[in-house]
Amino acid sequence: MNYRKLGRTGLKVSEISLGSWLTYGNSVDNGTAAKTIAQAYDLGINFFDTANVYMRGKAEEIVGEALRGYARESYVIATKVFGQMGDGPNDKGLSRKHVLEQAGASLKRLGLDYVDIYYCHRYDKDTPVDETLRTIEDLVRSGKVLYVGVSEWSAAQIQEALQTADKYLLDRIVVNQPQYHMFHRAIEKEIVPLSERNGISQVVFSPLAQGVLTGKYGSGESGKPQGSRATDASSNMYIGGYLSDWHLSRVERLKSLAGEIGCSAAQLAIAWVLRLPNVASALVGASRPEQIIENSKASGVKLTDELVQRIETILAN
Repeated sequence: MNYRKLGRTGLKVSEISLGSWLTYGNSVDNGTAAKTIAQAYDLGINFFDTANVYMRGKAEEIVGEALRGYARESYVIATKVFGQMGDGPNDKGLSRKHVLEQAGASLKRLGLDYVDIYYCHRYDKDTPVDETLRTIEDLVRSGKVLYVGVSEWSAAQIQEALQTADKYLLDRIVVNQPQYHMFHRAIEKEIVPLSERNGISQVVFSPLAQGVLTGKYGSGESGKPQGSRATDASSNMYIGGYLSDWHLSRVERLKSLAGEIGCSAAQLAIAWVLRLPNVASALVGASRPEQIIENSKASGVKLTDELVQRIETILAN
């Protein structure tokens, strides 16, 4: 496993990280989740991601329990705040009240004294950015949070946060968690250049386009393996847009290209997102240990300029 620096910090994270969205506490039983996390750790993955809103805290509990047997300094854990965690008017967002309450609740579920990265899961138009950043600054100063991050913020929103932090001498954002894969490249135009100028890394989620880029899906209902995300009512809303003939035909060509260089389609897709120096880690999901073994092999795979250009040709619409 190879490691990269996170933004302008001295923190090093594994090129492959393991997430818990739509899996732990949901479609994967607790025993299998624990085995998968243990397998990831044994492979050298030191970066684990969750969020308070994933199954209303269940994912945090499972991840925390699975990591409890390992030395705390040996892994990096990230969680998030923003999503709806109750029925009250203050049970969502980035207000000082909600952030402080949820930080405490997340630490309790994880069984930890601190989290390495605390993400603002979405931008909150109802809360001033300085209120949010000052609250997280307090968490940093108290030792409950080490680094500040955001997820799915626009370039303008990230720039606003940077300017606010500089104005009030608050901790700056050092990591952004966006969606990024061969079929979704929005961050390339503005967010990556802005981040490179300001010492912010990307930790990208869904590098396999919800599994479509593994090549396991075909056209029509017969092309959806039983038990896959495409047949799971709780997750197929995210994958449906990538099951068109246009997408699947390109995946077939990418599979052939992967075969030429001796790797799987999934490894090729992960190596492709890691081709960008600004990407510190590719965040993958895994419902069983074999999947994380397969995906971890993408670490260290280098794509030549010629290969990247061939991929661009395949992806051209």
